[in-house]
Amino acid sequence: MNNIDELMNSLIIELRRGTLVLSVLSQLSEPEYGYSLVQKLENKNSLIEAGTLYPLLRRLEKQQLLVSNWDTTESRPRKFYVLSAQGKEVYTRLKGEWYSVSKQLEKLLMEDDNYEID
Repeated sequence: MNNIDELMNSLIIELRRGTLVLSVLSQLSEPEYGYSLVQKLENKNSLIEAGTLYPLLRRLEKQQLLVSNWDTTESRPRKFYVLSAQGKEVYTRLKGEWYSVSKQLEKLLMEDDNYEID
């Protein structure tokens, strides 16, 4: 792998990392446990590793954006997460900010005559 490929991999990871919180919040209007959330995101072509997701869920809960409850009715207890009232407000505001940033970036990128959308 050459230097440009390594740099691209690093930049793509950095770009995706910035979208993880919004991606996760967007899927938690209904309770989900960690593994189901990984699968749900994967089915929507938004990959996240379990080793990344679980610390993120704990951080979002600590920030009071999520609430969690244990379900012990099954043979294997599962911790379910869902947006808190504060989480719903933050999600709505972040989504608005995302749309604004996306539009700004689209305008900037479209100025490049050599760029074509797939």
